[in-house]
Amino acid sequence: MKILTKQDMNDMLMGCTILGTGGGGEISEGLELINEAIALNKEFIMIGVDEVPDEAIIVTPYYLGAISEIPEGEIMRYKGLPKSAEEPILKAVNRIEEYIGKKIFGTIACETGGSNTAVPMYVAAMKNGYILDADIAGRAVPEVTNSTYYINGLPASPIVASNEFGEVAIFENIKDDARAEDILRALAMVSKNDVAAVDHALEMKILKNSIISGTLTKALNLGIRYREAKAAKANVAYEIAKAAGGVVAFVGVIDDFIWQTIDGFTIGSFTANGNQNSSGDYLKVWFKNENLMSWINEEVFVSLPDLICVIDTDTNEPITNPNYKKNMNIAVVIYPAPEVFKTIKGLEAFGPRRFGFDIDYLPAIGRVRWV
Repeated sequence: MKILTKQDMNDMLMGCTILGTGGGGEISEGLELINEAIALNKEFIMIGVDEVPDEAIIVTPYYLGAISEIPEGEIMRYKGLPKSAEEPILKAVNRIEEYIGKKIFGTIACETGGSNTAVPMYVAAMKNGYILDADIAGRAVPEVTNSTYYINGLPASPIVASNEFGEVAIFENIKDDARAEDILRALAMVSKNDVAAVDHALEMKILKNSIISGTLTKALNLGIRYREAKAAKANVAYEIAKAAGGVVAFVGVIDDFIWQTIDGFTIGSFTANGNQNSSGDYLKVWFKNENLMSWINEEVFVSLPDLICVIDTDTNEPITNPNYKKNMNIAVVIYPAPEVFKTIKGLEAFGPRRFGFDIDYLPAIGRVRWV
């Protein structure tokens, strides 16, 4: 068990932003939630998976939607709707407690990301509970089904969803996470592409074998290494790659990028011309909220479930989608996927074919060279 300091949380969310592979929300939004709870003198207590009582109720709170701005033409549909004074995720958590008739013990992150890891931290603090040192993806992912819950067939419902207008929906009898994804995505599309949801309200004894333990500590250590490297004016991309078993696989300059919001997702790609040790190479990365596929000189390079993380080498900041600029200098850091996603079931849930790419997954680490 560890009481997190403000510096711990800043470092942890930076580590989560790096591991977010372009998605997982903006760290600025995550820090707003953290600072709100700090202003109320709330404590952030991280607890190890083995420290949680078997009967403790754990929930998974998160925001779901596109990560791009609302197109100007859609803004009018929300004119005249009320603005809820209560944070949507807290409204959803309070409602699920009422529904199940039990108080939650703690929360677990649905993914690692600058905002979506802060959400369960914020909820745990505001509810005087605990944040588990774990998550269900080991990275950021675009869909509810890209998780260890889905791989293990855990029931998602009841699900409570809420939006900024104070609207609340409770869903029972959801067949599986695939159906949950469809329903919540539809809600997000009529909620300014952003809906708060709480699901998998289960006892720890049911959850404990279906989560990835230690991911918040991993993010914290990565964030510390990032901060120290930046302060020392070291090569940040190389330092953070070494810190978590990754490689710097490409360096270059952004040539072009395109994106659009489709069915509640931010979908697009960027291309970059290699320089230095990547001279002569041409990179393309495709994202659906998160960076999922890449090609070098039109040959498949690195694919999901491995992590494709992009660093702006001028600012040394991780780049979130779709925030690219032409002529931006970048380094691409690759990390290995969590082992659970390399299994047959894992690749069915979060492999290339899940997103329409007819290729076999080939692990990048050991195959892709340092540049």
